[in-house]
Amino acid sequence: MKIRPVLTGAFAGLVLGCAAASAQEAPAAPGRPEVKTIGDWLVRCFPVANTNPCDMFQEQVRGDDPQSRQRVLTFSLAFVPSMNRHILQITVPLDIAIQKGVTLQAGDYKSPLMKYRMCNREGCFVQIAPDNAVIEALARATVPSAGVNIVADGGKAFTLPVSLKGFAAAHDDMVAQNRAKAKSAPAGDAAAKP
Repeated sequence: MKIRPVLTGAFAGLVLGCAAASAQEAPAAPGRPEVKTIGDWLVRCFPVANTNPCDMFQEQVRGDDPQSRQRVLTFSLAFVPSMNRHILQITVPLDIAIQKGVTLQAGDYKSPLMKYRMCNREGCFVQIAPDNAVIEALARATVPSAGVNIVADGGKAFTLPVSLKGFAAAHDDMVAQNRAKAKSAPAGDAAAKP
């Protein structure tokens, strides 16, 4: 499996192509996000009046069939300045044991169990506001990747890698942009986009 940055709309299902090179910025077309690549992360800022218009994003697709581009994992992290909280969305394929949830592991750190919020034909979603300790552990990790631990319906455990290359720098950039661009929005909008 290979990690490839590919744009998808946060919760909107909008799929856009991106060929950004490391540390480049892509100009935003009307309705499309501004995109910056930092390490293996995309920092995306959407043209919306929202309390968290930017996120950092990574997608993993199956590398054995480039034609199918089957998504294996997406990881989106946003920051809501007014609440000093993060919003995390992890998407994994269907056919998982929903009751087993997901954990993140980076080196010696293992997150608390995160429960799935819903599943649809796109996959199963974890959508939570994790403790800042989870994000701090990922930013401080000295390993090249974190593991997203899932369990398949048949009971077999899998670890899906998420590259940590550039995580801390992408996080700092995303937080700074959210602080600069965040607009007052109704309280319900804060959870609408991770």
